[in-house]
Amino acid sequence: MRILVAMSGGVDSSVVAALLKEQGHEVIGVTMKLWEGPEGEMPETGCCTASDSEDARKVASKLDIPYYVLDYTESFSKNVVDNFIDMYAQGLTPNPCVECNRSVKFDHFLNQAKKLKCEKVATGHYAKIIKNENFYELHKADYLDKDQSYVLHMLKSDDLENILFPLGEITKPEVRQIAARLGLKTAFKKDSQDICFVGKKDYRSFVEKRIDLTSAGEIFDVNGNKVGNHNGIHEFTVGQRKGLPGGQATPRYVTKINVQNKNVIIGEQKDLLVGSFIIEDVSIVKDIEYDNLTVQTRYNSEDLNCKINKISDNELLVELLEPASSIAPGQFGVLFSGTKVIGGGRISSKLMESAS
Repeated sequence: MRILVAMSGGVDSSVVAALLKEQGHEVIGVTMKLWEGPEGEMPETGCCTASDSEDARKVASKLDIPYYVLDYTESFSKNVVDNFIDMYAQGLTPNPCVECNRSVKFDHFLNQAKKLKCEKVATGHYAKIIKNENFYELHKADYLDKDQSYVLHMLKSDDLENILFPLGEITKPEVRQIAARLGLKTAFKKDSQDICFVGKKDYRSFVEKRIDLTSAGEIFDVNGNKVGNHNGIHEFTVGQRKGLPGGQATPRYVTKINVQNKNVIIGEQKDLLVGSFIIEDVSIVKDIEYDNLTVQTRYNSEDLNCKINKISDNELLVELLEPASSIAPGQFGVLFSGTKVIGGGRISSKLMESAS
């Protein structure tokens, strides 16, 4: 089978390419150039950097497989970077990794696979695909510490039919052992934790340089008392504790961001508790299920027991069986039935019901 492997330059995708080659498949390695430096070069910090591309090229050379770097900077800038900036301008908390998978990576990889006459696309994500009769399900990885099904929830059954996640049943230590056994350069390379287009810089400075966010605002407590001023709502996210006015008897957290009047509301931890919320732009893997569901509201967060009700084709009301805190509008709510991903959508700021 001819398989296109998405190679990020990290150990996970390197091992995927190696395992598939060992299994006798014809492997083609591809790296996406997603973000440019000031002179059009690949950035030096974050993921998807010039050094990452070079690491991927060296692995491909050692494995003796064809390797290509494809330029998708325009698509990435429009769908991910512009979205990232717009979300902060609206007082929301974006997840650029989910947006990249949803709007850029898999569409382009699947299209490129067709051009190269590949039957499948394989990536180094930790997740599982299970065929159930005539359709495909997305499940959590066996190694839950690295499970990435949350960031893949937008993939539908028709997509999953053409995708492989070879690491779904392997632990991260085992992946590194395989890479070391094969003498791959990436065997002990650290995982990148940076946003690829921000790198090690503060995201606030990145946003400030690209949009007019000069209008200052005020900070109030939940009782309506003014406690301070701020320079822009992009400096805050729901659940944030750092950078708030001091002198309080108990810790304070951002509980709400009002875009219209630029006000930021802060309260105690109990004021963060939410009983229900809406997810919008909903994507379902195959068929929606309503019973015995849980929801994750951030990557690798706790599974919260919930019920759902359909509002429209694009919106679901998520009702938590027990209130939970730090549910930030702009992040994604992803629904599970056991280990199976049902689907998910972006957490809306409207009709979020406090449980305090």
